[in-house]
Amino acid sequence: MKKIEEAKLILQEIGMPKKQQTDLCGYTLLAMSSIGEDNDWSSSKNDWIKIHDIIQFLNNKYDIMYAENSRETFRKQAIHHFRNAAIIEDNGKSTNSPNFMYRLTDEFLTLIRIFNNDSWDSSLIEFKNEHGTLIDKYASKKRMQKMPVKINNEDFLFSPGEHNELQKYIIEDFAPRFAPGSECLYVGDTIKKDLVNNIKTLKELGFVITKHDKMPDVVLYKEDKNWIYFIESVTTVGPMDPKRIIEINQLTKNVKAGKVFVTAFLDFGTYKKFSTTIAWETEVWIAAMPDHMIHLNGDRFLGPR
Repeated sequence: MKKIEEAKLILQEIGMPKKQQTDLCGYTLLAMSSIGEDNDWSSSKNDWIKIHDIIQFLNNKYDIMYAENSRETFRKQAIHHFRNAAIIEDNGKSTNSPNFMYRLTDEFLTLIRIFNNDSWDSSLIEFKNEHGTLIDKYASKKRMQKMPVKINNEDFLFSPGEHNELQKYIIEDFAPRFAPGSECLYVGDTIKKDLVNNIKTLKELGFVITKHDKMPDVVLYKEDKNWIYFIESVTTVGPMDPKRIIEINQLTKNVKAGKVFVTAFLDFGTYKKFSTTIAWETEVWIAAMPDHMIHLNGDRFLGPR
C-alpha cells in the first residue's frame, strides 16, 4: 500500500470525517510526520512545521507541486480539523506571526509510530477513548450550534451558516489586515439582525437610518483615517452592484468620512459567479486568499473614492 493510502487509512480509523480523508489531508499528515514513500511509520517525527514547510516537503518527497498560494486551502481543509481532532497543536504564537507553527501531539505521534504493528488496534481504541473522534464532535449539534467571534474585544456568538462564517472571516481576517485598529459599528446575524449596532457613533458620523434601510452586512470605522468600510458578505446574493452603491450613498448622504465599498466572498468560485455585476470603484476580498484584494479600478488601491 502506498504511503498516501496508509495516511488516509489512519485518518479514517481515528474517526476523521470523510472530508478530512482526502489526498490533501493524507499528504498533510505525511509531511507533518516527516514520512516519505520509503520510510516506516515508526520513524515518524513531530518537529515544529509551517504550512510553507508542508508544501516544500511534498514537492521534494512526493513530487507533488502545490503552489504557495494554496496555504489557506491546507489550513482550512486539513490543519484546522486536525487541531480540532487533538492530533496536532500550535506553538501559541500570533496567527500573523512568521513563527507560527504546528506539530503532531506527543500522544498522536506515539500512536502512528505503531501503525501496522500488532498493538495498533488496542492503542487506537485507547486513543479514541481518550480524545473522542472528530466525527462525533462535528455530529454534536450542541457543540456546533454557535460560532464564537470576538468583536471590538468582546465575545459574541454567530448562528451557524455560510453567511455568518464569512462575516466571522471578515472581522477576524479582513479587518486586521486591511482595516487595522478599526471599530465594528454594525454587524448582523442571520437570527439577530443587529448583533452589534453602535447607533450613537453611526449618527455622529452622519448616518440617517430608518427601519426601511438595509445596512451593509458589516460596517467598520477606522478613526485615524476617517474611513468607513461598507462590506457585503456574499454567499448567494447581494454584491456591491451599482444599485447597492446608490442605496448606501442615500443612507450616508450626510456622512463626511471616506467610504470604502467591499464585497467579500468565501472562495474564488463564488466571486466568479458575481464578477460581472460588481460595481466599479469597489473592492473585492476572498476569504480563501485573505492576504490579497481585487481593486476594481486602475487609478488607485484601497481607499475612499
